[in-house]
Amino acid sequence: MIPLFIFSLPFKKRWRPPIDVDGEEHLQKQMVRCPLPPPGFTVSIRVRSNPQLQGGNSHQWDFLVYEALVDRDNTTVVFIKGLGLRPERVSNASKFECVYGWDFRKIKFLLRSNVISIAQEIARCTTPLSVLSNPNRTHDSIKVSIRVKGGGTLNSIARPLLSPRLITPHRKPYEMCLCTMLRNQAQFLKEWVIYHAHLGVRRWFVYDNNSDDDIEDVIASIFNVKHNISRHIWPWIKTQEAGFAHCALRARNSCKWVGFIDVDEFFFLPSGLSLLDVLRNQAKNASVGEIRVSCHSFGPSGLTRMPPQGVTVGYTCRKATAERHKSIVNPEVLNSTLINVVHHFHLRDGFHYMNLERSEMVINHYKYQVWEVFKEKFYRRVATYVADWQEEQNVGSKDRAPGLGTKAVEPEDWSSRFCEVNDTGLRDMVLQNLANRRTHLLPWQEEHRRRRRRSRKKGMHKG
Repeated sequence: MIPLFIFSLPFKKRWRPPIDVDGEEHLQKQMVRCPLPPPGFTVSIRVRSNPQLQGGNSHQWDFLVYEALVDRDNTTVVFIKGLGLRPERVSNASKFECVYGWDFRKIKFLLRSNVISIAQEIARCTTPLSVLSNPNRTHDSIKVSIRVKGGGTLNSIARPLLSPRLITPHRKPYEMCLCTMLRNQAQFLKEWVIYHAHLGVRRWFVYDNNSDDDIEDVIASIFNVKHNISRHIWPWIKTQEAGFAHCALRARNSCKWVGFIDVDEFFFLPSGLSLLDVLRNQAKNASVGEIRVSCHSFGPSGLTRMPPQGVTVGYTCRKATAERHKSIVNPEVLNSTLINVVHHFHLRDGFHYMNLERSEMVINHYKYQVWEVFKEKFYRRVATYVADWQEEQNVGSKDRAPGLGTKAVEPEDWSSRFCEVNDTGLRDMVLQNLANRRTHLLPWQEEHRRRRRRSRKKGMHKG
């Protein structure tokens, strides 16, 4: 079905084609991306092949229930924007209730249930038996929302996804998986996947936050037995914490451990141990539910253009002090609230985290790359509780680049900044273990060369 969208005012309509149509067939979801309408206009959708099939009402994004899924304990996990709850704290669930139905304006026709917990932007609700017992009908139509007691009900586009009643296998198929959220990072994805596959990762969950750089084609080009990659469309703005919680639930039945890192972050093991050996050593203590790994932030390393061999080889100079950490978690032991602050999750009682020594494993974070790459960070930050860099908020935050302020203007000395320690450990490992002995090319370079050859051959045939 090819949709159109419409800009409309009273007595005036302008039909236009969409910028993009995307979707996930197995979830029966489709997303239509439209340009911003002129001031005063509203937007609606019409399917060209069926003019009678119209889109629903438009809702403001900043006050909306946008995703929901039924967990293995039959509770509904609801993802919400607009309640303004504080980070890392459990809120008072008695102030809210869950409602299920087709039209939330008609209160008497709604199914109501208790909110078991609510924190940050996620609520966990009791699922009515009538919803659980009619999976086909409810999947197609019924929606879930949150009502503030004494207040109103949030608009909702969230239909509870009824997950298969999977029984956790005695041995999960993947020992280590990775989850990331990205926007327009397709050019870096191949190196990130192939490198971590060398370390033993076999499963990747990519949450696509409004990319328009043909990332689906890049994923298709590297998907194989060793690279099991799934792309999940996640268009919701500034919802990284919620997205990571969603990913943890999806990964739980197949992954023993899940790492939550960005595509400019690479695990490195100076000790010479394998990544899987480190995980198995930590798993000997059954109470360890999260492994925290320190991050070293690398700078442009004297470069002014993107390094042709990739970030792992091109950037070799970093700041001396480690910054923050990222985590590898056992998704079976996460707290039921799913609270996380990107860098770590809250765990169930009886479980704790373990800080790894930097001599055992670190993350090389290629944070401050050449300016043409780095300036994109000013566009928008994906984390909920992190201010966009162009805003005059938390200017001194460690999330920001020191000395840049709020303007995306390249400093004259950018290429030499953030260079305090020369660190070639990961570069040397990559060149020794991954470079082609004959061509000296790295795997992500070879694939690029093959694609260029195919492109030239097609051009010759056309000529």
